[in-house]
Amino acid sequence: MTAAPDRPVAVVTGGTRGIGLAIARDLAPTHLVVVGGRSADAVHRLASSLPSGGGLVADFADVSPGGSLDRALAEVGQRLDRVDVLVHSAGVLRSGTVAQSPASDWLESMTVNVVAVEMVTQALLPALRRAHGLVLAVNSGSGLVSGASSGAYCASKFALRALTDALREEERGNGVRVTSLHPGRVDTDMQHELVDFEGADYDAGAYLDVASVVQAARFAMAAPPGASVDMLSVRPRGWREP
Repeated sequence: MTAAPDRPVAVVTGGTRGIGLAIARDLAPTHLVVVGGRSADAVHRLASSLPSGGGLVADFADVSPGGSLDRALAEVGQRLDRVDVLVHSAGVLRSGTVAQSPASDWLESMTVNVVAVEMVTQALLPALRRAHGLVLAVNSGSGLVSGASSGAYCASKFALRALTDALREEERGNGVRVTSLHPGRVDTDMQHELVDFEGADYDAGAYLDVASVVQAARFAMAAPPGASVDMLSVRPRGWREP
């Protein structure tokens, strides 16, 4: 895929489910969308359903030199002359106490939620600079406040916030904007996994709907050239700090 000059390009990781899927579909009418995900079938099925789409198939936990993510990024980087929007929505949730969580949960959380984000951003940074593009990282309320039984996930989201803060300052002079988006609990598959772990009943009405997060993302994307939406925090109405 080579981007047409009159059509902006969006790359969305984690684009086959949850928030990433909703953002990819929202951008499809106006952008060339490259969808990233681990399942080749899911990536290709979604890409073929979009008006103009492509796929980035990679295991975001495989960050080794020459590994799955490395190869996919090399291929996509060769195809894209510019990237107007890069949305980081790929992520894993590992729950458990510090006393009981295996080291593998912490390693996977940091690898997928932080290291892979850095790798994707670095690979696409030349194309982002050419477009004066936007990097939008879908973080979490857990990137602002940590809690019991969520140390690995929260640590990775705090680290992601540090990464985006650093990137924002480094790239201001290159015209690249960076937004850290912090939704509260959202009605997605990941939320079902968390509630199952907690042993609670699932009440979709207690959580944000995905459309609200998409609107927040669009707000950041729609900022005029002279403005940067550095951080957005979105919570369900009536939500209170625990």
